[in-house]
Amino acid sequence: MIIVTRPHVTDPELDAIREVVERAGLQTHLSRGEHRTIVGCIGDERMLAEVGLSTLPGVESVIPVLKPYRQVAREFRADPTVVVVGEGEGASIGGNQLAVIAGPCSVEGREMLFSAAASVRAAGATLLRGGAFKPRSSPYAFRGLGEEALALLAEVRAVSGLPVVTEVMDTRQVEIVAEHADMLQIGARNMQNFPLLSAVGDLRRPVLLKRGLSATVEELLLAAEYILARGNDQVVLCERGIRTFKTATRNTLDVSAVPVLKRETHLPVIVDPSHAGGKSWLVAPLSFAAVAAGADGLIIEVHPKPSEARSDAEQSVAPGEFGDLMSRLRAFAGAAGRTMSAIPDNVPVDPGSGAGG
Repeated sequence: MIIVTRPHVTDPELDAIREVVERAGLQTHLSRGEHRTIVGCIGDERMLAEVGLSTLPGVESVIPVLKPYRQVAREFRADPTVVVVGEGEGASIGGNQLAVIAGPCSVEGREMLFSAAASVRAAGATLLRGGAFKPRSSPYAFRGLGEEALALLAEVRAVSGLPVVTEVMDTRQVEIVAEHADMLQIGARNMQNFPLLSAVGDLRRPVLLKRGLSATVEELLLAAEYILARGNDQVVLCERGIRTFKTATRNTLDVSAVPVLKRETHLPVIVDPSHAGGKSWLVAPLSFAAVAAGADGLIIEVHPKPSEARSDAEQSVAPGEFGDLMSRLRAFAGAAGRTMSAIPDNVPVDPGSGAGG
């Protein structure tokens, strides 16, 4: 249930509203917007059936929430959520700025990682992706460098100033990944790994949640609800294509999911054109389509030498291609009423470190 207050509601009135709700056995969540304050009621709404909430001072309206996801629902927050990743001002995802996360699928070594970080930062990316632990369909494929890669990601962050996004695959990895990364990614294969969702929900660290290969929009939102229900509301949703009968692309980018999600939830929504298309030449057009559909950002695979990539070589774009994409993306962002996100001017960069350091 959602309680919408009148403009200029007073703190004593808010306290009285929350006290009535909590006395009935529910929890409350306060969200202050520019013009309204919303009191979210978490628990069995039937306990409030006999409570005259609409008669309480300061209450403008009471809205029942019939959706299975409550804290994720757009009605639960007065304003859309903006997730800030990294120390200090960090990098924002959500709002009017378009965020771009870029980097290699897998961390393969120090030289390639530093080279990738330098190129994506120069092109305008504000966050660096790089897999330390990789879920692969084949047990014989390269599955990442593990803890060694985490150390490299922490090192390159100090040099580049880019917050780091990397995947966590198991509850046993959560603690060590959180020590090194600024944002934890839950991959498509783990979208309904409920113990893992609960574990990252216990952290106060941003989470990037990817849609499962065959998951519905409602299932994605319920997966996010697991995280928010544990107290972590710093969640970004990612549409990365779903599995269909089509074979022309690796997956089918569900562009329609973007405006649907933006209507259903207050959480930011980004798109992964690399995994959706599976081909480097598809990354640009799918990126443009995502921005036009209302996405808050993109996550793109960039490798210094795509032909030598140990994972996802065909969908990785070269630094030059990425730079061209970023230049063209500004026009699409402007047409969608957005600006490109930028790294704060006060983020230091170590000029003494380079790709071959």
